[in-house]
Amino acid sequence: MTRLAIIDYGSGNVRSVQRALEAAANHFEIPLTVALTDDPDRIRQADRIVLPGVGHFADCAAGLASRNGVTEALNEAVFRSRRPFLGVCVGMQLMADVGREDAETRGLGWIPGAVERIKPKDAAGVDLPVPHMGWNVLTDIRSHPVLNGLKPEPHVYFVHSYALTAQNRDHVAARCDYGGKFVAAVARDNLFGTQFHPEKSQQAGQTILANFLRWKP
Repeated sequence: MTRLAIIDYGSGNVRSVQRALEAAANHFEIPLTVALTDDPDRIRQADRIVLPGVGHFADCAAGLASRNGVTEALNEAVFRSRRPFLGVCVGMQLMADVGREDAETRGLGWIPGAVERIKPKDAAGVDLPVPHMGWNVLTDIRSHPVLNGLKPEPHVYFVHSYALTAQNRDHVAARCDYGGKFVAAVARDNLFGTQFHPEKSQQAGQTILANFLRWKP
């Protein structure tokens, strides 16, 4: 039985992430128990960890920092115990060194790079709407166990105004083109992150979540 910890720090989308992970586990017959938690001991004991997130980078960073011992437990579980980790949307952005939404805010520093506002333009150079909201296609998909089994040109669901610019190209697992390419997924060792919402991405999202639950980095 896989013990999954979803970090509950007031990010707002923990329940939808939980339901999607439980649905993926049920569909693919993966034994799973899920805890929504900000308890450092439960985080350390988990077999896998998910950090969700919606909204403002600085608010999410402050919410995470306000949970006593959680950041320390995450670092211990991810780097000492090498537990598989998934960051979703702002949860992925928090993996970066810094976020530049309004002010500069420190992230977890797990994926070198900065989170900055996207500035999409169409072919005529006209600004496209921000936030980028709705379905779009993953491109430049790297071979990775969490992305196995996706159909050609998989569509996933985005809601964001900022994206992570990774310093190391090897950490980029997929991109998306919305008036210019941006990082849609990152991967490093036992870490994986999605700028899109797999819990809202129907079949592609279910495949990605099930792959994460079975992933053995």
